Amino acid sequence: MSSIFEQRPTASGRSDTLDLQRIFLLRNIMLTTVITIILITHFSIGLKLPLKSLTTVLLFLAVINFLTYLRLRKSPQVTVLEFFAQLALDVIVLTALFYFTGGSTNPFVSLFLLPLVIVGAILPSVYAWVMAALSVSCYTLLMFFYVPLPHNNNGRFTNIDLHTFGMWFSFLIGVGLIVFVVVKMASSLRERDLMLVQTREKLLRDEHLISLGTLATGAAHELGTPLATMAVLTKEIERNHAYSPALVEKIRLLRSQVDRCKDTLAVLSDRAGQAKAESGGSYAIDQYLDNILMQWRSMRPRASVSHHWNGSRPAPRIVADKSLSQAFINILNNAADASIDQVEVAGHWSTDQLVFEVRDRGKGYSPIIRNNAGKPFITTKADGLGLGLFLVQAIVSRFDGEVKLLDRRNGGACTRIELPLSKLLASPA
Repeated sequence: MSSIFEQRPTASGRSDTLDLQRIFLLRNIMLTTVITIILITHFSIGLKLPLKSLTTVLLFLAVINFLTYLRLRKSPQVTVLEFFAQLALDVIVLTALFYFTGGSTNPFVSLFLLPLVIVGAILPSVYAWVMAALSVSCYTLLMFFYVPLPHNNNGRFTNIDLHTFGMWFSFLIGVGLIVFVVVKMASSLRERDLMLVQTREKLLRDEHLISLGTLATGAAHELGTPLATMAVLTKEIERNHAYSPALVEKIRLLRSQVDRCKDTLAVLSDRAGQAKAESGGSYAIDQYLDNILMQWRSMRPRASVSHHWNGSRPAPRIVADKSLSQAFINILNNAADASIDQVEVAGHWSTDQLVFEVRDRGKGYSPIIRNNAGKPFITTKADGLGLGLFLVQAIVSRFDGEVKLLDRRNGGACTRIELPLSKLLASPA
C-alpha cells in the first residue's frame, strides 16, 4: 500500500493548487456558518450548547486554515496525499463538532458526505474508499459516543421542529457547497484532461517531426552526389552551347534550380539545435517578407503573384528563422498549385503580431484537409506527400502561432498564419 500513497504530484500542479484554494475557501464558509448556527441556537432558540468545547474545536480549525493559507503562498505544488490529508482533517473536525452537539442525532450530520464527494470527484478511487471508511467509522462512533443536545426550554419550538428545520438547512448547505465547490473542481479536472490530450498530441507530432528529420538528413546525403553531377554537367552544356542564347538561358535557369536544391540540402545537413541568432540574421518585417517572396519567385518563375504589406514604419526587426521561411514558402507553393495565375499575398503587422495571408482561386480546402489539418500524410493531390500543412502547423505552433484555413467568398482558399512577435523580435544590438 505504500506505493499507492506515495507523495507524488498530480498531472497538473496548478489545478491541484486551485482545488486546495477552494478547500481553504470552503473552510472559511464552514467556520462562518457554524459560528452563526451556534450563536442562533444558543442565544435565540435557547439550546444551551457547550460553548467552550465548540470554541476550542473552531479555533483549532481556524489555525489549520491559516496554516493552509501560508502553505499555499509558499509552494504551488500540492501532492495527492496532502490534499487527501486536508479533507480527512475536515472529517475529524466535523466529528468533534458533532460529538458536542448531539452526535448522530445532529441534523447536520449529512455534511460528512461532502468530503467524500470531493475525494470521489478528484482523487484516485483508493482514496475514495479510504475516505468512505473514515466517514462511516466516525458516523458509527457518533451513534454511541456524544454529548446529547439539551431540550428546548423556551416553548417556542419543539425538538422535532428544530430537527426537521436543521435537516432542511443541512440539505440546503450541502447543495450549495456541492454546486459551488465540486462543480468547479470537476471543471478544473476537465481542463487538466484537455491539457493532457493536447500534450499527447504534441508529443505525437514531435515524434513525426523527428522521424521526418532523420529521413531528411539521410536524403540530403543521398542526393548530394547526383546534384553535384548535375551542376557540373549544366556548366559544360552551357560552355559547349554558348552560340545558342535561348538554350543558355534555359541551362542557367536549370542550374539555378540545382543550386537551390543544393542550398536546401545544406540547410538539412546543418547541425541540430542552432541558436536563434544563427537562423538567418535580423531583418525588418517588410524586408523579410520581400526576401521570402523573391526566393519563392525564383522557385516558381511561372506563377503570377501580387503582394501587399501593411504595418507600422519602420517595421519591427525580427530574426529570419529558416524554418518559418520554409513554412511561408510551403503555403505559397500550395496556392500556386491551386491557381498558378492568381496568387495573392498580404502581410500586416502591429507591435505584437504578424499576420501572413496567401489567397488563391482554386477549389478551396476539401473537408478531408480541413478535418485533418496538422496531421501528416493527408493529401488530395495525385503526387502529394501530405507533409506541407503538417510541417507548417508544426513550425508555426513552435512560435505559439496559429494557422487558419479559410474559404473565399467567390471561390478559392485563404491560408492565414498569425504569429506573436514575442519569439521573433531581434534583440537590440
